[in-house]
Amino acid sequence: MKGFLALVGRDLRLSFRIGGGPFLGLGFFLTVTAMLPLGVGAKLNLLGEAAAGFLWVSAALASLLSLDRLFQADAEDGSLDQLALGTLPLEFAVFAKALAHWLTTGLPLTVAAPVLALMLNMPEGGYTALFVSLLVGSPVFSFAGAIGAALTAGLRRGGLLLSLVVLPLFVPVIVFGAGAVSAAINGFESWAAFEFLGAVSLFAMVLGPLAGAAALRIHLS
Repeated sequence: MKGFLALVGRDLRLSFRIGGGPFLGLGFFLTVTAMLPLGVGAKLNLLGEAAAGFLWVSAALASLLSLDRLFQADAEDGSLDQLALGTLPLEFAVFAKALAHWLTTGLPLTVAAPVLALMLNMPEGGYTALFVSLLVGSPVFSFAGAIGAALTAGLRRGGLLLSLVVLPLFVPVIVFGAGAVSAAINGFESWAAFEFLGAVSLFAMVLGPLAGAAALRIHLS
């Protein structure tokens, strides 16, 4: 357990020192959100209707920005070999790194999303649903994304390939996350969508580290 927590703490510190921590994702999230009204214009009703889906897609893309560095630096400086040879199972190491990524990317985006929803004129009934849906579903971006990051570890300019691998995995959670918010806004029952988001997140938390560790072992062999 100490090794797991130490690895999480190490990645948290490195994300602030090297990658800008949560500020990179938040900056992208804010910039893209501010640009949407410029394209839609003064049509506030249309802006409010599109807000839920737009914020979910923006959160997915913002999470994607730092995914390529999840294992890249470790592969370059030899730390990945040390992780594979250490006492902590590689699956737990992948879980720790994905958790650190979510804490520095997914969680800040979740907190910021309701504030940014005000800029998009989202109806009042959607703010709580937006926060809860992102809190439950956004771990998929980090844990499923860890699979693509492991597959492209050590590859030069692997960011495009990473995007092609992980974006299809994000589609179900985006659809149901935006659907849960829309259902809450329109006064419909949305528990089924939240339950689906929770199930997908749990599945990603189990499968992501297993598949990621397998991909890293292939890379190191």
